[in-house]
Amino acid sequence: LPSRTLVVDPGAYTIKAGLVSTDSDAPTPECSVIPNCIARARTKHTYVGSALSECTDFGEMQFKRPVERGYIVNWDLERAIFEHEFFEPKAKLYCDPSETALLLSDPPNAPTALQSNADQIIFEEFSFTAATRLNNASLSAFTPLPLSLSTSPPPTEILLLIDAGHSSTTITPVLRGSPIHPAIRRLTFGGKHLTNALAESISLRHFSLIDEPHIVSQIKHDTSFVSASFSSDLDRAWPGPRSARRPVDPDVAVEYVLPDYTSLHRGYMRSRQPRSTTTTTAAGTRGEGEEESFPLANERFCPPELLFSPLDVGLHESGLPATVMQSLAAVPRALWGGLLANIVLVGGTSLLPGFEERVEREVRALAPAELVVRVARAESPIEASWRGGAGVAGRREWRDRVLVTRQQYEEYGEGWVRREF
Repeated sequence: LPSRTLVVDPGAYTIKAGLVSTDSDAPTPECSVIPNCIARARTKHTYVGSALSECTDFGEMQFKRPVERGYIVNWDLERAIFEHEFFEPKAKLYCDPSETALLLSDPPNAPTALQSNADQIIFEEFSFTAATRLNNASLSAFTPLPLSLSTSPPPTEILLLIDAGHSSTTITPVLRGSPIHPAIRRLTFGGKHLTNALAESISLRHFSLIDEPHIVSQIKHDTSFVSASFSSDLDRAWPGPRSARRPVDPDVAVEYVLPDYTSLHRGYMRSRQPRSTTTTTAAGTRGEGEEESFPLANERFCPPELLFSPLDVGLHESGLPATVMQSLAAVPRALWGGLLANIVLVGGTSLLPGFEERVEREVRALAPAELVVRVARAESPIEASWRGGAGVAGRREWRDRVLVTRQQYEEYGEGWVRREF
């Protein structure tokens, strides 16, 4: 088997990838975070994956993504991105599949047809000499836990993984590196849905940004937070009735300046400015030297409430804390203590300020009083699965135990390979 392994975690928003060697003198592997999309600018120029970093104008940018609801459903698109990132000679992560193994992270409970598609692409089209698909929750068990939870070396004995991703949110109990499949629970919304809710709110109150997902995503990253007390923050953001106006709390009410992609290539948040400051009222109407800005108050914390109270917007699903308890109800009661004491947050949405504290408080309110509840965000929540995969790929005794060779695939068929994975 080759000494080098390409470790790939194809998330809905970004691909995390890097080359890992089992050689003792190999340098520490680095994770590259690559946009998992093909984008088309208003100039008709197309950007594939990491080439998006060359773009200076994201206005009216159109995106195509191969992942929906956490699963790769468009391998034609994903294949084009993989070829650009891994098989072009000038690519940063260029590798020869005939001399490289592949470790691909796999979402939990993926449909069999999608798993078969992945195996065919890996062995028949990419022709990797050996490969494996590992559940991303299992890989997270091979990432060191946050120090607030444990100082023991990986793999972690028991943990409850909450993956707050771009297109969905998954709760997975993990025991000795293996997911407890009957207890996996999934919410059908994630960071993408928070972005859409924010875009709708801004479009109703200010001007339409429905066709500007990249800009709205930046606004979310710059301004959004998870409220510790929703009713209290609503009160802080309300200026009062027209007859008795009052100043809003400056910690909640801010202003956002939009990029013009000429002098300003990225928007930014600032404190509310006096009304004498030039502010346009329609997108794209600024004059020379003017800036385009708008106020934000409850728009900052209302979209993240979708994760905790989806019924408020007509989604007939339980919120995240209640879904955690539903997951626990599917495992033996003897495991509850270990799972509740080791709740690990991964995924880009977990980076929202206040998310960790809100999850811990609400799970604590639902859990049995005699059990300890501890919640911590992974050290690198976006890269957690990749780092776990790099840990497996860097240890030959771990890696070789899970790899399947192309010769075995051709001899035994995809059904046998799927059972091995």
